[in-house]
Amino acid sequence: MPHAEDTRTVPYLPQQMYEMVADVRRYPEFLPWCKALRVRSEVLDVEGRGLLVADMVARFKGFEERFTSRVTFDRPALAIDVAYVDGPFKHLSNAWRFTPAGEGRCRIGFVIDFEFRSRMLQLVANSMFEKALMKLSSAFVTRADQLYGTAAI
Repeated sequence: MPHAEDTRTVPYLPQQMYEMVADVRRYPEFLPWCKALRVRSEVLDVEGRGLLVADMVARFKGFEERFTSRVTFDRPALAIDVAYVDGPFKHLSNAWRFTPAGEGRCRIGFVIDFEFRSRMLQLVANSMFEKALMKLSSAFVTRADQLYGTAAI
């Protein structure tokens, strides 16, 4: 089962990065392979803790798959956790953590674990995993640059 961790430091505040990643409705605008996203339900308290359930359509290398995830938000802790509900995976989970890195910067920690039910999809994913992870990670940084302005660390 592929497992990866990516840590990056970006020239934005942890709160800014949290808000951008938490805005899952906007993912089709900037995430490669995310062709559509529909929020089924969302419950957030006044502090920003809560749960969202969403369907995503992903298109990659001629494959198109729909899956459902449960996203748990904890704004005070600057943490977002994603758990798999339904779709082509045997298992899918990821976690985001945003911590101050000094001088208005943020350290982003991202962890992902997944395994497809289809052997063919898993073979494709395994062969492209590192490259795809870096492309996704870079898409979030590029989005932050667009939203908050390019700044040098």
